[in-house]
Amino acid sequence: MSARPVALVTGSRRGIGRAIAIELGRAGFDVALTDAVASDELDQAAAEVARTGARAIAVVSDLADIASHHATLLDVETRLGGPIDCLVNNAGVSVMSRGDLLDVTPESFDRCIAINTRGTFFLTQAFARHFLSRTRKSVAAHPSVITITSSNAVAASPLRSEYCVSKAGSSMATTLFSLRLAEHGIGVYEVQPGLIETEMTAPSRARYDAQMEQGLTAIRRWGTPLEVATAVRTLATGGLPYSVGQAIRVDGGLLVNKY
Repeated sequence: MSARPVALVTGSRRGIGRAIAIELGRAGFDVALTDAVASDELDQAAAEVARTGARAIAVVSDLADIASHHATLLDVETRLGGPIDCLVNNAGVSVMSRGDLLDVTPESFDRCIAINTRGTFFLTQAFARHFLSRTRKSVAAHPSVITITSSNAVAASPLRSEYCVSKAGSSMATTLFSLRLAEHGIGVYEVQPGLIETEMTAPSRARYDAQMEQGLTAIRRWGTPLEVATAVRTLATGGLPYSVGQAIRVDGGLLVNKY
């Protein structure tokens, strides 16, 4: 069995997920990076994690395909030689197109729910069941589930309402799993990124630049994937051992009530 704990980071081909995988590698985890399809970009992300000294593997896994979740967990543990002690639910999609709430299509709504909410919920369930049934001891001192939601789990954005609904659902799921798993020594947390500079947020750059200058955020700049990854590392390494279901905001003060 590996002497290093194993982390599974979903949606880690690029952006926040990639930064999290690299940071967990630096923190002493071996890491499985997943994406829905195979790609050179996913392989390159795994190679970057490996350069931290970690063992890293690229795993093709469609989060929306809940029937495949258990097999994915077993595959990761077989390939990395140890039990998964950290699940990072990062994979997610945005809306198919921004627009009026009254024009949201079932296709866009269902896509957000299938991946952001339903897929994340059932992968967490599969991980919890597997964790509680296995006979191998945990390597990590503080096993954890960390779900990346969004400031939109709290703050309404009518131009992408289906995304807000999906992230609010994942936020509540985090709270529920945190209560169910606390007695088993599994810390369950939520990280709420605000305006983070990634490819997903690039189309909104000009709009939010102007709003930041007017005080939308207390720290008047975009956040970075590394800043989200640093919060995840803190949680995954037991930095908040007596906290249950905490929502950690990495948002530069976006959600702070102010006037």
